[in-house]
Amino acid sequence: MARLPRLYAPRVPQLVQARFARPLAPADAPAPAAALDRIGGWLAEETGRAAATPNAGNAGSAAIAGTVALHAWVVLPDRITLLATPGDETALSRLMQALGRRMGSGLVRARVYAGRYRNALLEPGRWVLPAMIWLESLPVSTGQVGAATQWPWSSAAEHAGLSSGGARPILTDHPDYWREGDTPFARQAAWRNRLAAGPGESQSLPIEAALSGQWALGEKIFLTHLGRLASRRVSPAPRGRPRKES
Repeated sequence: MARLPRLYAPRVPQLVQARFARPLAPADAPAPAAALDRIGGWLAEETGRAAATPNAGNAGSAAIAGTVALHAWVVLPDRITLLATPGDETALSRLMQALGRRMGSGLVRARVYAGRYRNALLEPGRWVLPAMIWLESLPVSTGQVGAATQWPWSSAAEHAGLSSGGARPILTDHPDYWREGDTPFARQAAWRNRLAAGPGESQSLPIEAALSGQWALGEKIFLTHLGRLASRRVSPAPRGRPRKES
């Protein structure tokens, strides 16, 4: 079966996940801090090259061709997951390829990714914040840590207003995050509450299904509008033969 073309639509945020061909450490081993630090540093450098200038709640700045507005990120021993708004159809592909080249030459010296990365388009105002919580909670759901902000290699601590060391990719806050509060302190407090609650199955299951199938996630009116803009079909075709008109 032919693989699906990349799903893209202008100014629509994307959830992106690439699994590594070989995990950086066994599942029962301590986190490979040195390797994760290097990947986080490379992500910071590459997104710095391809980033739109951060602007208060203005993800639309990523509409500039070639830019990537990074809203959230996490690096785990077996994968990298991002939420970003690309400025054109190839911006995220170039970013992931650049990371793969740097990992292949400076870390694993072998095949980096287990196939193509997967992506899902998200409806702003409905699925961006749940996807950010799901992403930043991955270290918890995979058993790495007990709280999302304890994992140094993600955007969770920054969104929650907690200190974190190491190279940090430049974040462009999505407007949905800005609506969490009128001040940075209010937004950070709201985010800590969201992280403590976690995504829940009612949100995590649709997110995982959209990412696995490489579809868009949103309400019917959003999907209908997106279908006129996107590079291909945004949701699975109905099963079975088309109904005959009477």
